[in-house]
Amino acid sequence: MPAKRTPETPEGSAPPAAEKEPPPVGRTTASAARRDDRAAGAAGSGAGTAGTAAGSAAGTAARAVGSTAGTAARTVGSTAGTTARTVRSTAGTTAGATAEREVPAEAVTPLIRGIAVLRELTEAGGTLSLSGLERASGLARSTVDRITATLARMGYVRFDGRDVHLSPRLMELGNAYMSALRLPALLSPHADALADELDESVSLAVADRDGIRFIHQATRRRAMSLSFRIGDLLPAERTAPGPLFATQWTAADWQRWRERRAADPRDLSFTAVPPRTFEGDAEDDETFVHRTREASTHGWSLDDQLIEPGLVAISVPVRSPGPGGRIASVASVVSHTSRHTAGNLRTTLLPRLRSAVRAMERELRAAPPPEPGPPPSDLALWTGASKQQLGREFIESLARGLTVLTAFGEGRPELTLTEVSQATGLARATARRALITYEHLGLVAAAGRTFTLTPRVLSLGFPPLSRTSLPEIAQPHLADLTSRIHESTSLAVLSDSGEEIQYTARVATGRVMSVNITVGTRLPAYATALGRVLLADASEGIRGAKELPALTAHTITDKHTLEGVLTSVRAQGYALVDEELEEGLRSIAVPIRDRSGRVVAALNTAMHASRRTPRECVTDLVPELTATATRIQTDLHTAARFTHVPLT
Repeated sequence: MPAKRTPETPEGSAPPAAEKEPPPVGRTTASAARRDDRAAGAAGSGAGTAGTAAGSAAGTAARAVGSTAGTAARTVGSTAGTTARTVRSTAGTTAGATAEREVPAEAVTPLIRGIAVLRELTEAGGTLSLSGLERASGLARSTVDRITATLARMGYVRFDGRDVHLSPRLMELGNAYMSALRLPALLSPHADALADELDESVSLAVADRDGIRFIHQATRRRAMSLSFRIGDLLPAERTAPGPLFATQWTAADWQRWRERRAADPRDLSFTAVPPRTFEGDAEDDETFVHRTREASTHGWSLDDQLIEPGLVAISVPVRSPGPGGRIASVASVVSHTSRHTAGNLRTTLLPRLRSAVRAMERELRAAPPPEPGPPPSDLALWTGASKQQLGREFIESLARGLTVLTAFGEGRPELTLTEVSQATGLARATARRALITYEHLGLVAAAGRTFTLTPRVLSLGFPPLSRTSLPEIAQPHLADLTSRIHESTSLAVLSDSGEEIQYTARVATGRVMSVNITVGTRLPAYATALGRVLLADASEGIRGAKELPALTAHTITDKHTLEGVLTSVRAQGYALVDEELEEGLRSIAVPIRDRSGRVVAALNTAMHASRRTPRECVTDLVPELTATATRIQTDLHTAARFTHVPLT
């Protein structure tokens, strides 16, 4: 393998001392690297001195489509003559194999620790107590407190008592990788159409060293659901895409895979799959070698219940345009043996899967180069202001390091150090040290003077957050709103018929007399503020309703009059309903919009009419409701960029 390049030397003086935080006595400074390597299933092969490449280029998507899919992570080389600190880290699996890994002297220790905390939260399903984080990460409690306070300031985590929860905004890191990759945006419509046609689940995956990660899932609604979360890592040998990616492995890749298999024979490091009930042996390994040869010959691969009983899948590679036609992604149809045998998948569904893959490859060839979107702005100013406000509780080097990942995106798949510095507003020295740290952790790969994100960025919270729903997104915001206005707040969506609203989230206030409504309650849409906000945006409005019965003496029952009210709601951005649903009940609501601008839900507060006049509701509550709706929408738009967010 070619020698690793020396990182670009920054202009000016040495990096400021504030970029590093002394490690606590007896604690590891590379728990993030340890956890990242474990989850990726990397070989436990004792990484040598800095500058030794630790990853392969298997499965790298073509640069013509801006893809970094399957780009292997390589360890960054430290500047010649620099003494590196050596730390103990798990290299590859949780099976106990450890190796000496050298942390580059210029790596940012607080950033390594922050990544460790995010990885622990991810592997715990998105939630851990502060004491649990302390135990899992091996960091001192004071360090955990400062890291989580910084992440909370960034909106990446939130606190609920002593528990720490991942927040949807964290998905902007994975979104940066996905948008730079471009494959989800270009290929997912074809995968969705195939899933609808076959009535089976369809997935897209990329290579991550000797594993695979999913970048898209088109699932079917059945009692027996067959899908993994976007960002989940699976061992190559237990999947249908794995042998296809392995057809491009080098001898070093195969050696690393064999070392990982020897260190973790039961796949305990791959939390997305059930562990093997027995340890694999040489025969199992040779079976994968044989499956790889067959995949190379036939151009497709099968998974016949390798992950768990009953699950079968068939895969076909999607190749990049241009010379060589390397595998950019792999498309798979996943089913259950009650619907298809593995052999039946091959004879019945393979022809249609191949047809869909050809359409995907045409899409890649025809896609014009993307126009670079606006890069992040004022990040350095924001982190500096946060440091001034929070003082020691805000770790500026962690916050600035994380912003480096957001510099990448659509039209910006490969960036030089100078471009990263310009996009983030960070000094070149600060950006350089962050990139050195990320390359050490396998989150960034370098080629010449440019850097790209690797699929391992998806390991930072994306899998558990990819299954979040709109009520889950809204709940903490509702709680915050209720605490400020001292009134109950609710979220609702329109029923399929368009005639009712259904409450999907709610936070009640602690008053003696309060509005008593539970999640799941349905009410007539025409007589509620929530319903009018939703009807005002609906294409049919109120015209589809058969009749509008009077619920109180104040209920509007004339359709023509109600249409005029809905027009006003659209124009003013809120709905106020005064004692039309129930005597003495006053409610005001605002819309929640998706990424396309369509109203998908409504947020309201309701109270007894004696507590606020209609004018006070507008002047006092509409600004609060609108601000909260904006925060919910921001989280929704981030979460829904590459995943489906259920409304209920």
